[in-house]
Amino acid sequence: MDLQSLANLFATTYNPDPNVQKTGELQIRKIGAQEGMLTALLQIIASDGVELATRQACSVYLKNRVRTSYILPPNPRPDHVPIAQSDRTALKANILPLLSASPSRSITVQVAATLKDLVANDFPDRWPSLLDDVKRLLGSGDVREVGAGVVAALECVRAFRFRQKADVLPGIITTLFPTLVTIADGMLNTSPSQPASQEIPAMLHLILKTYKTAIIVNLSPHQQSQESLVPWGRLLFRVVEMIVPVEGVPTNEEDRERCEWWKAKKWAYGILGRLFHRFGNPSQLPSPMQKEYGVFAQNFVTAFAPEIFKVYLHQVELYVSGQAWLGKKCQYQIFQFFTECIKPKSTWILLKPHVDNLVANFAFPQLTFNASKQAMWEADPVEYVRASVDEYENFSSPVSGATSFLLSLASNRTKTSFLPMLQFINTVLRSNPTPAQRFGALTMMSVLGPFIVRHPDVKGSIEQFMVQYVLPEFTSQEPYLRSVACEVLGVVTKAGIAWATEENLNNHSRAVALALDDQELPVRVQAALAITELVVVHDSVRDAVSPQVGKVVQDLLKLSDETDLDILNHSMEAMVDRFQNELMPVASQLTARLCESYLRLAREGLAQQNETLPDGIDVESLVSDGDDDKVYGAMGVAKTIGTVVSCIDSSPEILSQVQEVIIPIIRFTLENKLIDLFDNMYDLVDALTFRLHAISPNMWPVFELTYDLFKSDAVDFLDEMLPSLDNFVSYGTDVLKARPDYRSKVLDMYRTAMTSPQLGDNDKINGCKLAESMLLNLHGHVDDQLQDIVTIAADHIDEGETASFRLANLEILVNTVLYNASAALHFMEAYKPGFSRTFFERWFAAINSDNKLPRVHDKKLSILALCKLLEMEAGAIPEGLRDGWPGIVGGALNIFKGLPQAVAKRKVLEDQLVEGDDDEDEDETKYLNLEGEEDEDVWDEDSAYLEILAKEGARLREKSEKAETGDDESDISEESEIEEELGFFSPLDNINPYVTFKEALQTFQNQNSALYQAATTMLTVERQTVLMEVVTVANQGDHS
Repeated sequence: MDLQSLANLFATTYNPDPNVQKTGELQIRKIGAQEGMLTALLQIIASDGVELATRQACSVYLKNRVRTSYILPPNPRPDHVPIAQSDRTALKANILPLLSASPSRSITVQVAATLKDLVANDFPDRWPSLLDDVKRLLGSGDVREVGAGVVAALECVRAFRFRQKADVLPGIITTLFPTLVTIADGMLNTSPSQPASQEIPAMLHLILKTYKTAIIVNLSPHQQSQESLVPWGRLLFRVVEMIVPVEGVPTNEEDRERCEWWKAKKWAYGILGRLFHRFGNPSQLPSPMQKEYGVFAQNFVTAFAPEIFKVYLHQVELYVSGQAWLGKKCQYQIFQFFTECIKPKSTWILLKPHVDNLVANFAFPQLTFNASKQAMWEADPVEYVRASVDEYENFSSPVSGATSFLLSLASNRTKTSFLPMLQFINTVLRSNPTPAQRFGALTMMSVLGPFIVRHPDVKGSIEQFMVQYVLPEFTSQEPYLRSVACEVLGVVTKAGIAWATEENLNNHSRAVALALDDQELPVRVQAALAITELVVVHDSVRDAVSPQVGKVVQDLLKLSDETDLDILNHSMEAMVDRFQNELMPVASQLTARLCESYLRLAREGLAQQNETLPDGIDVESLVSDGDDDKVYGAMGVAKTIGTVVSCIDSSPEILSQVQEVIIPIIRFTLENKLIDLFDNMYDLVDALTFRLHAISPNMWPVFELTYDLFKSDAVDFLDEMLPSLDNFVSYGTDVLKARPDYRSKVLDMYRTAMTSPQLGDNDKINGCKLAESMLLNLHGHVDDQLQDIVTIAADHIDEGETASFRLANLEILVNTVLYNASAALHFMEAYKPGFSRTFFERWFAAINSDNKLPRVHDKKLSILALCKLLEMEAGAIPEGLRDGWPGIVGGALNIFKGLPQAVAKRKVLEDQLVEGDDDEDEDETKYLNLEGEEDEDVWDEDSAYLEILAKEGARLREKSEKAETGDDESDISEESEIEEELGFFSPLDNINPYVTFKEALQTFQNQNSALYQAATTMLTVERQTVLMEVVTVANQGDHS
């Protein structure tokens, strides 16, 4: 096909006629894999004679083709054809010139993404000239070529930005970064007000973005050196301090925030913050990083951090005094830096004299009620609530930065900063403040509430503060003050305020109850959250709300439907849990309302999921940044439904009614393949079937759907499906016994779990649990499947990377022996002559070790299977195993020896689980730092957490490097212990192994006296003692 025809074909992909568009796309798919196709596209994209939209369509296709087919995945789809070598050569030869000649930003973006994939796959070995070519562009006098060089440098870095191993990126940095900093420095000599200079800030922004991208994981030796740090540091300070004239930026603040000059400033602030936070803060540097960055950190905190502090402080002074504008993201970065300065002694000494001023003039104004908050309240109250409730999730918000700053001061420098901050709040409230300032003071109170309630010097006065400053605001004319009053009450209640007088508590609880009917939605939401905290903590409030709990729950449901806020689902859960008896009679109606909410959210989430661009050639259209709120909201509602189920399990009749209400939402979710919600749905299936100990007729279609999904879209969801599947087998035995097709489905899931290349050891273990459930629950009804089970397990006898899987697979064979010993041994020999002996060797190796059968279930299963072997008639014992048969008794006694300890260990874990539910006392030290010297380095929970992460990262890197060089030792030594599964229930739980063994031994003696004699004669003194103990316990069991 000639170039013109190919260009015309790509022009059809944006034709308004969908039929023309579809025909064109099908034709492109047909010819897409032909050699020379990509070379032709490069020519079309570079041709000024072709329409811009066509060139863009070609660039999108080029990017996607390279991304999906330059390096094929291990199991490629049939339509994935590798790119021909001639096209690969053409791509690398033309991609940089194409970048230089790009006619639009949208094409540049596509070509740059293509370049990144080429670099990631071919540099350095198959593209050694790349850096020289990029450097040549950077050194060109042509501004477009320099721009292309800057984009190429960014993509070279992006290709390796997450690479832990410092083998490629340091070379790129050493080669390109000295040139980049020189170019950027020269750009700053251009006046920002010149309209023609807009290309300059765009390139400056990309250069700074390149540097920031390069320091995501490591800081290269070159970047640590003075020859790099000094010029880059000078550049960053120049960008931060640069005054952008008004005529050089948009007048609208949101547009100004997005303009290139302010983007460059944002990246400069971000780099300085990253350098200090990750690499330049010696007191907080995790120990695995000390060797590589210790010297740099010491130099940085001594020579560089004070300069950053001075520059930032000056920027704040200019902003506070109204002399300069400061973007929100830059304000946030400044707050972040000041927060990082709190814990290290060296920077705290710099910050300490300015804390009061920063709190009063920089942090506090962020918390006051301002015009932008008012506009959001009026235009979109739901978004206002989301922004205020989820403020910490908004990482570029100065409100979030100010909040973090205050929290860090309160927790890390309590003795110096905490009481002055409280004094500041009181001063504001006593000085005839405006409503907006009162809102700011009470918001600050809400931030510090958990600390105030715990501080020995002030916790006694908080009740008076609530009565004097918070209670009156419940009747304020300003709705935002009514909202923040509810918020403060909720915070201090959750933190554990101790009310001295019941009257004050009642006054506040009545006020918040009235606020549930407020006209303003944000007030109602905060009131709902506050009333929840009061009800959970105070029995008197619970009792007062009890007569109206139906209305309160209805209010919560209505609010939840209006806002889709997940936090309201938590409130609903708490209410349902606290008012179990009151809500029992209306459980079905409540569940129906919740199911309506769930279906609405699920349908909206499904609609969002299907709102992709037309089925065109841009695969990125399928990966949209869509709003996940609907799905998260549905998850929250599903959890609340789960809470209702758990609260009514004492009434099987009501639970059965509720189940019939819930089943339709489960089916809807599974039928529409809403994969994000599968986890929640299978939690519900598990809870319903387990608590009812029965499978209703309407639940069986869920089993069928589960099988179909597992065999298609949800093969990797076996972990979530397993508890429900186990319940289907355990409590649906009558149906399964009557339905061979259902039994075949269960067996097929086991086979798929064991053989699918997509699944790992954990999924195989789940498959084994499913097979075990069949063998234990369907005794006498799995005869026709027993040989398949033996074969699948035998195929994997020595496979698997983990001891957990090797044990789970071995125990399938043990289960087959328990199910039907003679048939199982026969099928083992049919699988491979002598395999039954191989099985016995593996089994007895586990039996005779100290820790290979660690759990109670492992021990009981093996004991009971050994009992089945002892009960076999003499003629049924395979000839090849007769010589080892006497060892069965000794093996069983060896397991019995460790059984009491395993049972005791499990009991301790069960007790701990019960105690753990009640033990919710928080560690007070994480709130207040009242110990030690006032100005020393602070090492808190966050520091300790980063230390743990760094150590784990270092361990994984070392393991990965050893694996690459072939030095990796077996995982067995460092594999975690196989722990008891406290939620696992088995038909073996009700069997007394002592009684069973005693009876089996009697049968063994009667049927095989010679072998019995041999077995008992060969017992050691220790095992004879164990035998007597077992018989004694068995006799007690017989009489119990």
